[in-house]
Amino acid sequence: MAQGSNKEDEAATKQEAPKQDGTIRIRWDDSNLKTSYANVCNVSSTREEVTILFGTNQTWQTGQNELVVQLTDRVILNAYAAKRLSLLLNRIVSDYEARFGTLDIDAAGVK
Repeated sequence: MAQGSNKEDEAATKQEAPKQDGTIRIRWDDSNLKTSYANVCNVSSTREEVTILFGTNQTWQTGQNELVVQLTDRVILNAYAAKRLSLLLNRIVSDYEARFGTLDIDAAGVK
C-alpha cells in the first residue's frame, strides 16, 4: 500500500473536520430516502423504545362498519430521540398555526 495521501482523501478529511467555532457540519445523505404519505399514525412504547406506525385510511365511504388502515411504515426510536421529535413537531405546528391559523382537531377522535 502506498504511503501518502491523495487529494480526495484530503478533501474528505477537511469536510468532516469540525469548524473553528467547534460546531459540526451535518451532511444529509438522501440516497436511500423514500417518501410515503400517511394520514393515520399510532404510537406505542416500552421502557426502551417508542414505536410509531404510519398508514393510510383506506375507508373512503362514510357509514361503513369497518375502518381499514393500510400500514406502510414503522419507525422505532429510543426515548431521547422520541422526545426530540416531540419538541420539533410541537415547534413546527406552532409555527404553522402562527402563519395559517389554529388547527382545530376533535380531541375525542384522537386515540
